[in-house]
Order: sequence, then structure tokens, then C-alpha cells
Amino acid sequence: MDPRLLAFSRLLQIMDELREQCPWDQKQTFETLRQLTIEETYEMADAITDKDYPSLEGELGDLFLHLVFYSKIGSEQGLFDVESVLHKICDKLVYRHPHIYGDVKADDEETVKANWEKLKLKEGKKSVLEGVPASLPALVKATRIQEKVKGIGFEFEKAEDVWAKVQEELSELKVEIDLKSEHIEAEFGDVLFSLVNYARFLAISPENALAKTNQKFIKRFQEMEQLLAQDGLLAQDQSLEKLDLYWERAKRSEQ
Repeated sequence: MDPRLLAFSRLLQIMDELREQCPWDQKQTFETLRQLTIEETYEMADAITDKDYPSLEGELGDLFLHLVFYSKIGSEQGLFDVESVLHKICDKLVYRHPHIYGDVKADDEETVKANWEKLKLKEGKKSVLEGVPASLPALVKATRIQEKVKGIGFEFEKAEDVWAKVQEELSELKVEIDLKSEHIEAEFGDVLFSLVNYARFLAISPENALAKTNQKFIKRFQEMEQLLAQDGLLAQDQSLEKLDLYWERAKRSEQ
């Protein structure tokens, strides 16, 4: 037997046993697991950002457990089970990859994405944006929105055009700031949206880029705090000028 199937079968068996015998597992519902799954997903994302692959392996296991758990609860309620869940995704993958399982030609990534969105519309979706979850974090959501509309050709042709749009949005923001108008927040949002678009043209993930910058700032700030402590100083008691000096020392220590 395929060892992958053996491993998955073991997880299913353990899930059955936990649901029957463990008081905590017996109490769980779709609703109680929801927030835990979100947290596990972020932990997986952190492991990817940190390139901590041993932790990533563990986090993927946690997510596997959650997916099996949802399937178990669905089975108990007569809604679906792990078999139907797996067959459904397999059927969808086959249908949406006609260049693999049919006679459609697609030699590059962009054609594949465009075909994917067209097939989703054929499935009865009224808008290409229906598949964007409402609860996504705003930065990720902006990326997904732009990727979706790109699939039907609603896209700038060149990176230079997108950069010009960024400059245009920045100018509009500056006007609203100077006027102290009520439209500053909206214009700021337009700037962020256009920067997300430009990031796609640079083939980088704005979410990953910001996550790495956050991580870098935290590391550098904590290094600054340690340097201050070595000199018997507390960050909150220092002037901005003094903090800047230690900030530069922290930056140099990274190099």
C-alpha cells in the first residue's frame, strides 16, 4: 500500500478515536474550530516567512488535522464526509485543468489562470470576484481582487503604467492632505491598492514583503533596546535623537 495512504489512514483512525473518547474533541463544532484554524494558518504563514521548515512540517500537520476534523463533524451531521470532500476537489481540479485532462492548449501560467476564471464563470458564478472571501485581510484581499480581474483581461499592459498610477494616486492623496479633507482615508486606500498592483508587476507578494519588513523592524528595534540596556538606559527615557543613534548602531550590527 502507498505509504502516503497509510499515513492518511492513520490520521483518520486517530480522529475517529479522539471523537469517541476525548472529552475536548467531542465538544468541538465547526464554529469552535474556526478561530483555531485561522490561528494555525497564521502559524503556518509565520513558518514560511521565517523559512523554518521543521516548524512548517508541524504546522501543516495541524492543518491536516483540522481538515479531517471538519470532515468528521460533517459526516456525523450527514452533510459530507472526507471521501466526498476529496472527490469534490479532485473533480474540480480535473475540470479546471482541461490543458492536462482535456484538449485545451495552455503553455504558460497566465493562460492557465485566465482559463481557470472563465471556467468558474461557466459554473454559474455571476462575478469573477465572487470567489474572494469577504473576511480576508485587506492587503491579501486587494491582491486577490487584482489577480481575479486580470484573469479576464482587466489589467494594465506595462509596469510603467502601474507606476504612473501610483504617482497619480500619491498626488491626489497629497492634495487631500493639504486640504485637510474628509477624503484622506479613501485616497490613502487608493495609494495602497495601486502599490499592491505594482507589486504584482514586480512579481513580489506585497503581503510577504510587508511581513518581512515587520519582522526586520521588530528584530532591529529589539536589538536597539538591548544596546540601550547594555549602557544602562531605557528606551522610553531617551530623546528621539538618542534613539536614532542607537537605531543606527542596531542597523550596523545586522551587517
